Amino acid sequence: MKIPSKKLSNGFSLPVYGLGTWLMGGSFSAEKNDDKRNVNSIKTAIELGVTHIDTAEIYGKGHTEELVGLSIKSFQRSSLTITTKVWSDNLKYNDIIAACQRSLNRLQTSYIDLYLIHHPSNTIPLEESMLAMDYLKKKALIKDIGVSNFTVDLFKKAQLLSSNKICVNQIHYNIANREHQDMVSYAQQNDILITAYRPLEKGFLLDKDISELQVLSKKYNKTPAQIALNWLICKKNIVLIAKTVNIKHLQENIGALIWKLEEKDIEMLDRLNLTSIT
Repeated sequence: MKIPSKKLSNGFSLPVYGLGTWLMGGSFSAEKNDDKRNVNSIKTAIELGVTHIDTAEIYGKGHTEELVGLSIKSFQRSSLTITTKVWSDNLKYNDIIAACQRSLNRLQTSYIDLYLIHHPSNTIPLEESMLAMDYLKKKALIKDIGVSNFTVDLFKKAQLLSSNKICVNQIHYNIANREHQDMVSYAQQNDILITAYRPLEKGFLLDKDISELQVLSKKYNKTPAQIALNWLICKKNIVLIAKTVNIKHLQENIGALIWKLEEKDIEMLDRLNLTSIT
């Protein structure tokens, strides 16, 4: 199936659903894991229509990027959107450029579609980082610039320091966790995309018997997970990434994309206060 996209005024777009790869290939080190299963999961996702793959240099100490690189070799590169992220230790000017080149090598690609600052640094000037991001775009090593885990104030500062549009802020956001609602509102008002990670709160949303999700599940003949994901993608300027190596879960997630909650049900979920379960 063709997954719908959301588009900014400058033409930048992202599919409403992308595949996250956290823990594929390890957490913060290259731990022993089932590489074959992880590669197969990424390839199957692409075969099912998922074209946005999200990773980071810190995942598996670079090994996850290697797995993504192996997974995408048999597909047309231009049909895919690959996002990766530079870690906060590598935000000096020369370090970002070197980190990007290492990511390109591991991904076995000549360019990165969307390159994000993974976390802001408390010690490295943001101006230095944004200069390096601008350089990478100028050299066509990356197509577009984004950030992750930035507050509204920090995002505004990054905007002022970059000569290019910052298209995305990737943040932790879901029905139960709306700590960054101010960033979501700012993005919706200022032509920025939000990529929501942990859209199901690592499964915690599904472990709890949330009556509102159960009611809507019966109404729409969808699973609670599909209701929670659909709530996100119904929101203006929000797309999501979700990690799974379980093909049935992947198919279930994709089943959240081709229909829409009624406005009154979106508003009902908007009013939920589930902070106690996160």
